Amino acid sequence: MADPAALAGAVAAAAAEAGQMALTRWRTDFRRWEKTPGSPVCEVDLDVDAMLRARLGALLPDAGWLSEESADSPERLQRSRVWVVDPIDGTRDYIRGREGWSVSVALVEHGDVTIGVLDAPARRERWCATVGCGAWRNGVRLRAGCRDRLPGARVPTDALPKADRDLTAVAKPNSIALRIAMVAADEADLVATLRWGNEWDIAAAALIAAESGAAVGDALGRPLDFNKPDARAFGVLACAPGIRDAAIARLADRARSILGEPPSNGINRDA
Repeated sequence: MADPAALAGAVAAAAAEAGQMALTRWRTDFRRWEKTPGSPVCEVDLDVDAMLRARLGALLPDAGWLSEESADSPERLQRSRVWVVDPIDGTRDYIRGREGWSVSVALVEHGDVTIGVLDAPARRERWCATVGCGAWRNGVRLRAGCRDRLPGARVPTDALPKADRDLTAVAKPNSIALRIAMVAADEADLVATLRWGNEWDIAAAALIAAESGAAVGDALGRPLDFNKPDARAFGVLACAPGIRDAAIARLADRARSILGEPPSNGINRDA
């Protein structure tokens, strides 16, 4: 499929079909277990994964595949285009009958996300972005906020650590993709994690945020790169562009400590 707009539309349609498939089984009885302690999964994850692999594979037969619910294969590294998928991002909310979950689909080309779609049917939300063409939710174009001071910034979280009590907590969906998308929609000013995370958690949302004008990178503010041999990134930072430098300054030493690196000698620019 050569037409980028047609391809983006087909990806959105596949994600919407996956969202409806998950929605019909939401708040019903289905098998669930833990892959590892603290990492829940359910049979719906696997069924949606299989459906998306078939639909997306038909769109681009030459593309590789990277998904939370599929065994990884180094074969994807030989492909210039790769689907990066989380069939249900926010499985914990899905299992608990809460609304904070989404289907996340991204197309990565030569390490960069070119199409990103989040389908969150329990919230009646469909998010999409194509590189260079902006980000949209339910047909409305998204613009990141214009906040230029870190204190008071809205952060989707259950609780703020003591060092960040000058920020403002807002409601947090379990899906990290939806939290990043909140920055794109100017419903949050800052999302930051300080841990190793997987590409499928953030790929689609990273493009949606970037196309809205938000600043996006890893926990140290470095550009994100996708379809790596180790398909992880150390944290993610998505924020209103006016607070990017202050957010990086605040988080840098915490990130370096976790990574075992010496602290920076930078100046704190929170003001």
